[in-house]
Order: sequence, then structure tokens, then C-alpha cells
Amino acid sequence: MGATEIADLAKASLILVFTISAPMLIVSLVVGVVIGLLQALTQVQEMTLTFVPKLIAMGIAFLFCLPMIGHAMSNFMQSIAGAIVSG
Repeated sequence: MGATEIADLAKASLILVFTISAPMLIVSLVVGVVIGLLQALTQVQEMTLTFVPKLIAMGIAFLFCLPMIGHAMSNFMQSIAGAIVSG
């Protein structure tokens, strides 16, 4: 296995990590900004108020993105298995 194959594998694995984590991070960011705006408008400065909506929203986003995540991981594993078999 040469340097180019290792670089391609590292690139594919980073893209996979971003593909898996991006939906939950984006949802968490949006919910955090909305809750922050509501806290600023109502002047309620409770730090624990942001955690429960973020957890619920991230859980829902995870459930909706689970087929996409499974497909991406399956494709990556097939490419890794093909690389192992080919040597």
C-alpha cells in the first residue's frame, strides 16, 4: 500500500466522519442559536435550558439521518474490504 492509497483512505475516512456528524452538529447549532435568541429576548439566563432541547433535537435528527449514516458506513466498509482483498 503506497502513500497515495493511504492518503485517499484518510481523505475518505474524514469525509465519512463529516458526513456522519454534520447533521447532528448543524441541528445542535441551529437549536442553540434559537434558544440563545429566546433567552436574550426574554432575559431568562438559565444555563440548563439549552441542554434538553438540544438533546431532543439531536436525537430526532439522528433518527432521521440513521439510514444515510448506515449507507455511508456500509459503502466505506465495502471499499475498505475491497482494498483488503486486493492487497
